[in-house]
Amino acid sequence: MEVYLNRIDGWDDAILSMFYSKRTVTRELEEDIRYNTYLVENDVPTNGPKGALLLEEDYIDKIAKEKVTKWLDSLFKWAWTHITMGRFLDLSFTVYGLHRAGQDDLDAHAARMNNRIIRSSTRLADFKHGEMSTYYQDKIVPTDVALAYLGITTPDEIEYNGQTYVRAVNGYVLKGMENNKDVKRGLYMLSIPSNFIFRCNLTEFAHVYKERREQGTANPEVKQAIEMMVDQLEEASCGYINREYLMKVKN
Repeated sequence: MEVYLNRIDGWDDAILSMFYSKRTVTRELEEDIRYNTYLVENDVPTNGPKGALLLEEDYIDKIAKEKVTKWLDSLFKWAWTHITMGRFLDLSFTVYGLHRAGQDDLDAHAARMNNRIIRSSTRLADFKHGEMSTYYQDKIVPTDVALAYLGITTPDEIEYNGQTYVRAVNGYVLKGMENNKDVKRGLYMLSIPSNFIFRCNLTEFAHVYKERREQGTANPEVKQAIEMMVDQLEEASCGYINREYLMKVKN
């Protein structure tokens, strides 16, 4: 399984959200915040997540680092309780190879993601004999794989209840429907690997983390995926987005 934080969007908007309630915002302040946050963000995706903070890099303007650090200290002091602030920060992740059942566990949080999650479809995508996520490898052996290992051959066609069925992944399909994607996926196992992309704002991601973290009761591969996401978030945010912060967000 591979997990990637693609980008963090909205640092400047999140910072600005602190200055409206008491009418302390001005156009000059807004321009100052937007310009200086731009100076401390990674803008080259090949160098890591786009929007990652570069506050620890020597080549970044010193004044910009000082200003943004001060603003972020205040933002993360308040955003866990004034949770709308955290919603201005948007996170993008891609995951490769999480098992389908685990994918369903994250699909359960689609509302938290504003329905911004797209995965490999069992209807439109094809899966091979014995294909499974890393977690299930060496833990389970599908029947097809076990029979082949034992040297037991299975016929290409069988007669069942007066009808002919042809061999497919994990079983047999009614002859004439072997290319019907809706029928084929009825044989797919929940251990098949799934790839997906999703976006989630920081406040709602905190809820997902609480439900699927290592100390919870989620499937081990789901917990691993979530913890990998948080590791990358912590690095990309220079420690501002960490487990302690996520756990105390009031959502």
